[in-house]
Parts: sequence; structure tokens; C-alpha cells
Amino acid sequence: MPDDSASLPRPAPPTSSKVERRRTRRFSPLLRRILLVNAVPPALLAASLLYLDQYQNGLLAAEVEALRTQARIYAGAIAEAAVRIEGDRAILVPDQARPLLRRLVEPSPNTQARLFDSSGVMVADSRVREGPGGAVTSEPLPPPEPRGPLTSTVANVYDRLVSVLPAPLRGGAGGDGVAVTVGPEAPDFDWQPDLGPDRREELRLALEGGVRPYIRRTGDGRLLVSVAEPARRGGQSVGIVLLTREAREVDQRLFEIRASVLLLFGTALVLTVMLSFYLARTIATPMLDLARSTQRIREGEGREESVPEPLLARNDEIGTLARDLQNSARALWARIDANERFAADVAHELRNPLTSVRSALETLRRVENPDSRNRLLAIIAEDAVRMDRLIADISDSSRVDAELSRTISAPVDIAPILSALAELHEATRAEDDAPSVSLETEPGALVVRGVEGRIVQVFRNLLGNALSFSPRGGKVTVKARPTGAVVEVAIEDQGPGIPEQKLESIFERFYSERPSGERFGQHSGLGLSISKQIIEGLRGRISAENRRDAAGKVLGARFVVRLPAA
Repeated sequence: MPDDSASLPRPAPPTSSKVERRRTRRFSPLLRRILLVNAVPPALLAASLLYLDQYQNGLLAAEVEALRTQARIYAGAIAEAAVRIEGDRAILVPDQARPLLRRLVEPSPNTQARLFDSSGVMVADSRVREGPGGAVTSEPLPPPEPRGPLTSTVANVYDRLVSVLPAPLRGGAGGDGVAVTVGPEAPDFDWQPDLGPDRREELRLALEGGVRPYIRRTGDGRLLVSVAEPARRGGQSVGIVLLTREAREVDQRLFEIRASVLLLFGTALVLTVMLSFYLARTIATPMLDLARSTQRIREGEGREESVPEPLLARNDEIGTLARDLQNSARALWARIDANERFAADVAHELRNPLTSVRSALETLRRVENPDSRNRLLAIIAEDAVRMDRLIADISDSSRVDAELSRTISAPVDIAPILSALAELHEATRAEDDAPSVSLETEPGALVVRGVEGRIVQVFRNLLGNALSFSPRGGKVTVKARPTGAVVEVAIEDQGPGIPEQKLESIFERFYSERPSGERFGQHSGLGLSISKQIIEGLRGRISAENRRDAAGKVLGARFVVRLPAA
């Protein structure tokens, strides 16, 4: 069965402009990172302050100590006023203890008092009253005060935050030996003799005053503190007073502090978000602008001004990056233009010998004279040698930049290089009146950073150029000296000099200004151009000038090379 989907038109891939618009609609990754980095510290601070364990334990310890003092007062009053003495024994009188206990608890509406006898049976409860007709009524602890809408919202947020905290951090051991138990399973001190040996042991400890206070939070969120104190008469325990108080002030203080922390955190978070957006606007947006500028450069747009002017005017790292990008773009366009001119020059220079060879071959077909044929064959051979030299120099010129970019510069001592070139020329002079080479160096290190083979090529080209323009019996002088952070080498000849209007163009590709009498085609015109490429690739400078006497007469040409010292 044929696949119908193959015949359906497929959606075109999104263009770069669509991708760019889609990218700008979202938050940039840099903005997300800025928000995360800026929001984490205040969030961690707020989370750490939500615990407030030490402060909470201090409040609870103070609450326990106050309740314990109150329980001791109650126990002492009951032991004195609600006990009868039978022989050497003190016996608790429940009918006297009940109204006394209620009178003692009346000033503390949030406190519930229970009284147990020495056997663990509860005999009085401040919240249990006898109504008309002997009816028994129980009064629960008063409900907490209602909160406003804002307070309730903050409380709900706080409760949810506290509910997700690790359990050990929501409870624990308070100061001064206070046991903190969370939940309705906290002990209620409701001792009965038939509840087993554990409760009997707890009863014994309570009668001796050894039961630790209990702090528990009920299912409806109330924080209750319970303290048990024995009532003693004459060193004998007659009962146990159990006080339970709702620690509303502790919760209220903790709530106020945590609400302040949450409010400060919310304010800090809003400021952090605003500052993050500002920071992203000053960093992420310019980076996107630079990315778009790079895209325009890649697509061939914005050749003159590829980077927006506001980015170039910034006095920060982004401005430096923008200016470097603009300079790189200009250098790239200049390199493209240079390659285009180079290709045109290569085509032009190769066309001349090829035209000469074609003409010689066409003439060779029609000429039968052996001497004429030999001359035409000699012309073809010379043009072939010329093309071979031209192609070799073109290849060398095209490799210079790539080679220098791959090669690591190293310290090179140019003193032995110049000395070897001078000695080599003197040893190979074919005639006595041929120009000589003199080397003059000043004291100091002549060590530069570069590539030794390419430096040798530069000085060989300059020295050969100076010798070719020097007259018979003339002299070429090579002077080398250190000058601060650079090493300067000057090569002087006694030739006719350089036309003033040609002092810069002599370094252009395929420029040839040869001395009179020299055969045409002996040089490709790339020697000085390659030398300039090498020197500039090594972060140096090369220049040409004329030597003159006091009267302004030209005495010869001078080429000066300056390379950074190692």
C-alpha cells in the first residue's frame, strides 16, 4: 500500500528570524540563572529563621519554669489547707481541695489544674464544676483569639511551610530538660492503678517530683505545657497537682517573628527579582544584541557598522566585547577584500606568462628556422620557470597567516642569524666588486619572540633586495640594536632609493620596482609583501625610507624592522 504521507508537503524548517523571535519571547537562560543565584541566599536565610529553635526553646523553658512555680504554690496551698492529720499520716480531703483548687486557678483563665491523690485517682479538676441538681459540667480551655484576613493568610502560609519541615526540626528537646512531644499521643498524666506497671512507675516518680514537664501540640494546633508537682505535708506526699496551660504567648511571639521574617523575605524577593531583571537587561539583552550582530555578520549584513552604537559606547566589559567584535568584523571584511584582490592579482600575474607561452607556441607552429624555434623554446622555458617561481611564492604567501596562527612564538636570538647571513654572502660572492655586507650591533640582548624560520626568511628577503639595488663596489649595512621593549634591525643600501610615492606601495603584492638592466620576470613581486605579512603576524612593524645627506640628496634605501623583545 503506498505511503500517502510521502506525497504530503512537509513543513519548512524555521528560519533564523523565526527562531530568534521565538527565543526572545522566553526568559533567557542567563536571566533564569541570575534569578536563581540572587533568590537562593534570601530564601535560605528565611528558611533558617523559620526554625528559631533556640528562641522557641527559651520561651518554652521560661513558660515551664513559671508553670512549675505556680504548681508548687498550688501544691503547697493544698497541702496546708486541704489535708487532715490522722495519727502520723496526712490524708488529702477532696471536698476541701476542690473549691480551693478552683479559687487558685481563677486568675489564670488559660490554665487547667487537676489534683490526684496518692493512689493516682483524680479527685479535682478546675474545669469540672457541679451545676444545679448535682449536674457536672466541663469547661474547656477558651478558644484562641480570632485573626484578621491578612494575619490568617500569613498564618496559613507559615503553617504550610512548617508542615513540610523535617520532623526533628519541628520538635525536640527544649532547654532545661524540657521534653517536647508533638501530637495527640502526648501523655496526659491520667494515672489509674489498673493501667499497668508503667503508669505506676510514672505515679511514683510524680509523687517524688521526678516527672519531667511535657510540651505537646494537640490535633487542633494548640501548644500545651503540663507540669506535675507533688503536694507534701511534713515530708509526706499527699497528692499530685497537674497544671496544664495553653502557651499562647509562645505561639504568638513565634508567629510575629516568623511573619516579620516572611515579610522581609517577600520584600527582599521582590527587590531581588527587580534587580535581577535590571541586571539581565544590562547583561543578557546586550549579549543577545551581540549575538544578532554576529548573525548579521555571518549573513553578510551590516558590513560597515555590524554592532549597534550604544553597545560600542559602553564603558564596561560588554562595551569592550562589542568593540572587539566590531574590530574583528572589520578585520574579517578587510581580509575578505584582500583575498579578493589577491585572487585577482594572481589571475593577472599568471595570465602574463601563460599569454607569452601561448603566443610562443602559436608562433612555433609556423616557424621552421631552427634558430627561431630554439629562441621560442627558450622563451617558453623561461616563462615556465617564472610561473613555477610565481606559484611557489603565491603558495608561500597564502600559508603565512595560517602557519603563524598555529605556531607558538618562542624566544629567537637574531644576532647569530644576521651574522650567518652576512658571512654566507661574503663567502659566496662571485666577483670582487660585488656589493659587500657589513654587520653592526650594539651591546644588549637581541632576543625577540617569533618563529625562527620565518624571521630568517624576512632578513634574507630584505638583504637580497638591498644587494640587488646596490651598485658595484657598494656596501649593505645591517644595524641591530635593542630599544626598550623592541629590537630594531635596519638594512641600508647605497642604491638609487625608493620613489617617495612608492614608500608604502612597495609592500603590496606583485609590486615590482627592479633595477635597470635586470631581466624581466626574475622576481615575483611577493618578497616584500611576504616579509610584511610575517612581521605583522609576529606583532612587529616594518617600514621603508630613504637615506639622505645634509643637502637632502638620496644616498640609498633603508628598511627598518621592529620586533617585540622576548
